[in-house]
Amino acid sequence: MQSTNAGLVLAVPAVGLVVLRQLRTRPVRRIGSLITPALLGVLGAVGIAAGVASVAKERSLTATPVVLLVASLAVAAGFGVARARTVRVWRDSGDEVLRRGTVVTTGLWVASVTVHAALGLWIDHAAGAGVLGTVSLYAYLAIGLGVQNLLVRGRAAAL
Repeated sequence: MQSTNAGLVLAVPAVGLVVLRQLRTRPVRRIGSLITPALLGVLGAVGIAAGVASVAKERSLTATPVVLLVASLAVAAGFGVARARTVRVWRDSGDEVLRRGTVVTTGLWVASVTVHAALGLWIDHAAGAGVLGTVSLYAYLAIGLGVQNLLVRGRAAAL
């Protein structure tokens, strides 16, 4: 349980930072929009490896939590698609392409994190031990934000 609490202490600021950045007007960058998802992806891979190890300490990892984890990551991609549609993208007077999330973008982030929390608990319950579902948050954020940023970049390129 202590590792779950430690994970939440680290995850809450990460989620907060991601959501707050969505509400700021920022330029759409070719590479910059993929740095945060890449960093979250590394943390996610480490987290999933640690989660698998935490389950394997107690029992064998069965197919059910793995299937639920894959489903959770697919849900992250779906939320990324939905959020990308809510981000405003425009060209300013200096011909720079800008982006800014809306209230709906924020609502979708809150819904996304809530869904992941529920799926994480389900994964951990199905595993019967360890914190695989809980520590998969960074991978979930990486996929959701990565999909969102790729789609926003595509819209920006079309301007």
